[in-house]
Amino acid sequence: MGKKEQEHLNRILITHLNTMHETFQLLEDAPPSSLEKVDWQDVVTLGGEVSKQATIAGMLWSGAPTMKELEENMRVYFNLLQGFILLAHSSKIGAGPTLSSYINASAKHVADTSYSFFKESVSSFGTNSKDQRLSIPQLAGSVWEACGSLKKTPSTNYTAIGRAITQVAVSMKDVLRELKELKPASVEDPTIDNTPDETNDPNESDDEDGDLGEDLSPEEMKIAESAIIVVSDTLTAIKELIRFITGLLRQSEPSDNDSKLVYSLEGLLRLCKEIGIQIDELGACLYPPQEIPALKLGSDKILDNVREIQAEIRKFEGCSYDGLFKACECLATSLTKMKTELDLSETRTKMQNLAIQASNQTSIRNIVRASLLVED
Repeated sequence: MGKKEQEHLNRILITHLNTMHETFQLLEDAPPSSLEKVDWQDVVTLGGEVSKQATIAGMLWSGAPTMKELEENMRVYFNLLQGFILLAHSSKIGAGPTLSSYINASAKHVADTSYSFFKESVSSFGTNSKDQRLSIPQLAGSVWEACGSLKKTPSTNYTAIGRAITQVAVSMKDVLRELKELKPASVEDPTIDNTPDETNDPNESDDEDGDLGEDLSPEEMKIAESAIIVVSDTLTAIKELIRFITGLLRQSEPSDNDSKLVYSLEGLLRLCKEIGIQIDELGACLYPPQEIPALKLGSDKILDNVREIQAEIRKFEGCSYDGLFKACECLATSLTKMKTELDLSETRTKMQNLAIQASNQTSIRNIVRASLLVED
């Protein structure tokens, strides 16, 4: 078996991949209402069959198969993969944008690992490359892992949106950790000689942590401390929102296909993401020189989003949201305090600028007066 056989197998593979590409295009679209909804567990079960077939294919392509065996193996595998994608498509009935994106990503992961496996298998066919041969079982293992991760894919709109909001909270937690690492600029002791040692390498940095220029003045530190409280309170509010959504699942098992309910949950997720963006920008603006106008604008946007969340939550009848509203009000208070700090900082800056201007004008007048006296 040589180059001709490999080219033949490659043509067959391309045909299968083209068919799969057309099938996968369906997954990008919303399923028609006439289609019968499939439970996600059925998709997971069929994914298990794909996994088994990948294991069989890995053993076959690593050995000394006949051309007929390889052709049949590809036919069986891609027919099974096509059925898997179509089943995943049917599971999207009633799914909102977030759940649909999770389903698409999971199905695409299985398809992508399958493509990589067969491309490498065909490429290594008829060669004596030991490395290529060894890569085949590893790629088959990647398919197995992708199929196994299907069990972790959210199966309802509630769990999908809850997970997406949790990811926003994780990002905020990272911002909070970074902000807590900010420190005030140290006050130099006049008794200490800070003259650089000429024996040291001039290219070496005196700051071992590599954060030179990130130390804050006392005024900047006050703003950073109030921002840390804001981010911490935002995290608390997000956690309360997740608890609220989890509570919805426990109350009379609401229909996951309720489009009005799904729309409201998607709206809450959108607002959380917008708050997450503002928290990221807030963190970036706290490094010196601090961007006071941007911080004020960001805090206003966060407060607007918090109020929108409260308005959206009120639409859920018969649900307890006291804990969430308490957290939202606490966050609103923190934002107001930070806004006060920002206003004071802005006022101080303006006063300093006026003092500098007055000092400059006085200096100019003194210079002019001195020059006139010299002329006289």
